[in-house]
Amino acid sequence: MKQIILVLAMIVVWAFPLRAAEPEDGIRAVISSQFEAFLADDVEAAFGYAAPAIQRIFITPEGFGSMVQNGYPMVWRPAERRFLELRDLDGALWQKVLIRDQAGAWHLLDYEMLRVGSDWRIGGVQYLRQAEVGA
Repeated sequence: MKQIILVLAMIVVWAFPLRAAEPEDGIRAVISSQFEAFLADDVEAAFGYAAPAIQRIFITPEGFGSMVQNGYPMVWRPAERRFLELRDLDGALWQKVLIRDQAGAWHLLDYEMLRVGSDWRIGGVQYLRQAEVGA
């Protein structure tokens, strides 16, 4: 009986090998961490999740934080967020995120994610058009 259980366990392991962390896991962790940094008013930490090109544009964490606060208030203070699909578009990974702002409006944003060394960084965010979203 023990041998049968051992054989079955080995078949399961071979059929469903342990997988390395998927890119999706790391990408969602970076975006979530940036949201948490904004909620804590830690613009320095939030700035650290931006890709080097974004950091060069805004130069300082304060400049970056001001841009997000004024241009993307739903990212600065989200009431709710939901990760949707991760897509590969012409070799670039884009993570869709549905965000509800403090007034209850929904916004669909697309995060371009870039590999910087072994880490994921946010290379840009763009608004996407969406149909009405109900809860």
